[in-house]
Amino acid sequence: ITMAATRNVMRAVRVFEFGGPEVLKLQSDVLIPDPKENQVLIKVHACGVNPVETYIRSGNYARKPALPYTPGSDVAGVIQGVGEHVTAFKKGDRVFTTSTISGGYADYAVAAANSVFPLSDKLDFRQGAAIGIPYFTAYRALFQKGCAKAGESVLVHGASGGVGMAACQIARACGLKVLGTAGTEEGMNMVLRNGAHQAFNHREANYIDKIKEYTGMEGVDIIIEMLSNINLATDLQLLSYAGRVMVVGCRGPIEINPRDTMSKESSITGVSLFLATEEERHECATVLLDGIEAGWLKPTVGSEYPLEKVVKAHEDIIHSSGGARGKMVLLP
Repeated sequence: ITMAATRNVMRAVRVFEFGGPEVLKLQSDVLIPDPKENQVLIKVHACGVNPVETYIRSGNYARKPALPYTPGSDVAGVIQGVGEHVTAFKKGDRVFTTSTISGGYADYAVAAANSVFPLSDKLDFRQGAAIGIPYFTAYRALFQKGCAKAGESVLVHGASGGVGMAACQIARACGLKVLGTAGTEEGMNMVLRNGAHQAFNHREANYIDKIKEYTGMEGVDIIIEMLSNINLATDLQLLSYAGRVMVVGCRGPIEINPRDTMSKESSITGVSLFLATEEERHECATVLLDGIEAGWLKPTVGSEYPLEKVVKAHEDIIHSSGGARGKMVLLP
């Protein structure tokens, strides 16, 4: 076979059936997609791995893609080609995305031009792949849904992962008092380096008492919650009057006493980036691009995996014993 005949295929991870991590199959003969109207083709240099991708893959998620499909949304790379009517980008531009059409666990990905943003030279591609879902979700949770205001306090419950660190950086830059939890000494130090005023170890038996002691009678105004199936009942004890819990992550059911919301008129709100309107996405993007230029938005990249190790990546993001330490990325 001549080179010309093989040039239009790429490697991509394909899912043919829902199930455990083993259903992720790396194939090397997948056709490179063509960008259609208002779409761009990106040569993928890095792709973020998000917990939600494991829920979708397992088949236990509200949104189920048609099989077979390629997972992945947070891509960073270089524009390889543009479809009709695309004027904002040209071949060779460095970009990152918040979603893809063809899937990001691949050598190339097609994305709608309005979900693609210029990647500043201040960040490398791995950092670019860590912006999409984590930072947009964190901003949405804090401001679009949580109505955070400068001077308020926020507890980021699970602050050493991708969304957690994003929330710490954004909240600190916007003038909030930031508390974060992590499961290791290293995680706690990372949380402090990324904008938290105080860090707590959520593996210590009495860490809730320590948070109460630190916040005094006031409690915290907002909790960004990554593991609500474990923490939600306790979160309600930590809130201030009219405090609110923003549910960003959940891995199962939990029993709570709704009376705990009555005593402080507190609220529990679910957050889903997929429900953001075009205007809300644009608002997120504007703030975050400004943050990159200003220097406060600096993604911390954690574990890195080649495409060949995608199964391991999906196992580790859910079952990592060492706790989260920044954003997990795949490197095609």
